[in-house]
Amino acid sequence: MVIQSQLRRKALLSLLLLVITSNLLLYQSQFGLSVLQHNINGAVLGSLIDLTIIAPLLVFFLIKKRHIKHLLIVIPLGLIVARLLIPVQYLGSFGRVTEIGLGIEILLILFEFFLIAKLLKNTPRIFSSASKHVLPFLASFDYEIKRSGGRNPIVHILFSELLMFYYAFFFWRKTPTYTENQFTIYRKSSLLPFRIMMIHAIVIETLGIHWWLHEKSVILSVILLLLNVYSLFFFIGDLQAVRFNPVHIGKDNIYLSLGLMRRMKVPLHTIVRVIEEREQLEKKVTKDTIEFIANDFEKVYPNLVLELAVPVQATLFLGMKKNYKRVAIKVDNIIEFKEMLKENISEKNS
Repeated sequence: MVIQSQLRRKALLSLLLLVITSNLLLYQSQFGLSVLQHNINGAVLGSLIDLTIIAPLLVFFLIKKRHIKHLLIVIPLGLIVARLLIPVQYLGSFGRVTEIGLGIEILLILFEFFLIAKLLKNTPRIFSSASKHVLPFLASFDYEIKRSGGRNPIVHILFSELLMFYYAFFFWRKTPTYTENQFTIYRKSSLLPFRIMMIHAIVIETLGIHWWLHEKSVILSVILLLLNVYSLFFFIGDLQAVRFNPVHIGKDNIYLSLGLMRRMKVPLHTIVRVIEEREQLEKKVTKDTIEFIANDFEKVYPNLVLELAVPVQATLFLGMKKNYKRVAIKVDNIIEFKEMLKENISEKNS
C-alpha cells in the first residue's frame, strides 16, 4: 500500500513537471516559437488549460490532506503562472482571464489574513486559559488553539514563534514545580549545560564576528546579527520549555514534550505494548518513531518505547504535524514512571 502511494505521487509529480516544462519550452525556445507561428490562439488556449486545470488538479492530488479550498487556491495560482509564463503579446483577449485569477488570489490572501488577525486577537485569552490549566502549558496551549479554531498552518507558525518569546521572556524568575504524575527528562543529562554553552557561544560570536563582518558587508552583518538574536531567543525559550513541561501521565492520556521542538498527546488506549528489552531499545530508530530523549554529550538510548495501535499525531517545529506509531522515551525517574504508566494503562483497558 505504501509503495503504491509512493509510485502514485511520483507519477503525479512527473506529469506536473512535464506540463510545466513543455509550456516553458513552448514560449522560451526557438522550436517553441516556431510552432507558435502556425496557431498562436490554439497554443495559448492549450497552455491556459494546462496551467489552470490540469496542473492545479495534479497539485491537488499531490496534497495528502486535501480539501476543496486547496483547489480554490491552486486554480487562481495557475492563472497567475500562466500570466507570468505566456508573453503578453501572445495573450491577446485571454489577458483578462489571467487578471481574474490574480484578483481572486488577492481576495483569498486577504481573507486568510482576516482569519489570522481574528484569531490573533484572542491570543491573550489563549495564553491566560492555557496557564490556568492543570496540564503542562504546551499541552493545554494546543488545546486552546484548537478550541479557538486555529487550523491554518500560518497560525501554527505564528503561535510557535509567540511561544518561543513567551518562554524566553516570562519564565526568568519562575521555578518549575512537579506533581507526582509528572516526570522530568533533562536532569540526568547534559542538556542544560549544553544549551547554556550554546547561548554563550552565540553571544560571543555576535559580539566578535558582527563587528568584523560589518566592515566587509553591512547587509551580511545585519542578517547575521538578526539570525544570532533569533537563535539566542530560541535556545533560551526552548530551554525554559523543557524545564517547565515535564512528561505528564493522566487518566486517559500521556502528554510528552521536548521543549519547543516536539510535543505529543498519546491516548493510553492506543498503547498496545511497552518495550523494555535492552536489545530492542538499542536498535536503530525507525522512521515511524519519535524520540523524547534529552540531548547528551554521548549516545543515549530510551528507557522504554511505546508501541501504538494506530499512528498518533505529534506537533513539531513551527507547528508542523506528523504521525508516529512508536514513541521512544527517556525519563529521569524511570521506575516510578513505568509503575504509574502500566497502572493507568491497566485501569484504562479494564
